[in-house]
Amino acid sequence: MHATEIIRSIEAKYMKQEVPLIYVGDTVKVGVRIREGGKERTQPYEGIVIAMRGSGINAVITVRKIFQGVGVERVFLLHSPKVESVKVLRRGKVRRAKLYYLRDRVGKATRVKQRFDRAL
Repeated sequence: MHATEIIRSIEAKYMKQEVPLIYVGDTVKVGVRIREGGKERTQPYEGIVIAMRGSGINAVITVRKIFQGVGVERVFLLHSPKVESVKVLRRGKVRRAKLYYLRDRVGKATRVKQRFDRAL
């Protein structure tokens, strides 16, 4: 057994089975587990996926949203225990692998066209 096979078999235990197919440009709602005092609750974070990288257990998405006129980006490790759920709300039609150009845009210019040929 090679080292990569051993690592993959160990990682398999911690990978989630129910992660949906996510593409750059999609609008997603990520349920994030947050601890407040002794309680734990799920806080939704909704925005556009502007970047994806990594594979397997290291899969990462960067989600951007505008909150009170300020752009906020968060990076989520998809298989992290802190990420409770990921739901695709809308498919985006884009031509780039990374949508960093959205950082420079304001208002209606940040909109991404909807794509209908991919199922939700």
